[in-house]
Amino acid sequence: MSAPIRVLVCDDQALIRTGFATIIDAQPDLEVVGECGDGRAAVDLARRLSPDIVVMDVRMPVLDGIEATRLLAGAGVESPIKVLVVTTFNLDEYVYEALRAGASGFLLKDAPPAQLLHGIRTVATGAALLAPEVTRQLVGRYAARIRPARTAPDETALTPRELEVLRLIADGRSNSEIAATLVISQETVKTYVSRILTKLDLRDRVQAVVYAYRRGLVT
Repeated sequence: MSAPIRVLVCDDQALIRTGFATIIDAQPDLEVVGECGDGRAAVDLARRLSPDIVVMDVRMPVLDGIEATRLLAGAGVESPIKVLVVTTFNLDEYVYEALRAGASGFLLKDAPPAQLLHGIRTVATGAALLAPEVTRQLVGRYAARIRPARTAPDETALTPRELEVLRLIADGRSNSEIAATLVISQETVKTYVSRILTKLDLRDRVQAVVYAYRRGLVT
């Protein structure tokens, strides 16, 4: 058997933190290696325990989840740790910034336990967790605030078809939806996505969405 996925849970609400830990520890392939209630503790514990993934709240004392994510998974971090952000959508207006800071995905706090477990497993494997319907709501909601980044890799490196795929990714489409829209196979979509990430020096689909909005490729 492979070693369990090691998870650090960080949330300033003890009830939520305990609930997450209980749900996670009940799974044979997951293991909670630590819990904490603020971003500074999350950074310190993550660097000491080297978990596979940190389940990170956004609004916390001492150091918020955005800055903690940046310190653990942001650009220039030598040994980045995967971060899954959890948030109350109606209250947190900073999830987009958390994704920019290096988070590999996000979930709503009221998501059912099965979604939390799926999210942890998905992000731990190196994939990004971006539910299409939530992506459209979340990133679209803040698109007007985003300033195009001129220092990012140039999208002119992409072929017309790759640019089309990137726009569909930014629209929150899954691989199967992109395949249906473009009338191509899902394997071909995966190839396009891989090429896009490589050409633009992006880590995952989350960064691709952020890139597309910041470059004004979608509105």
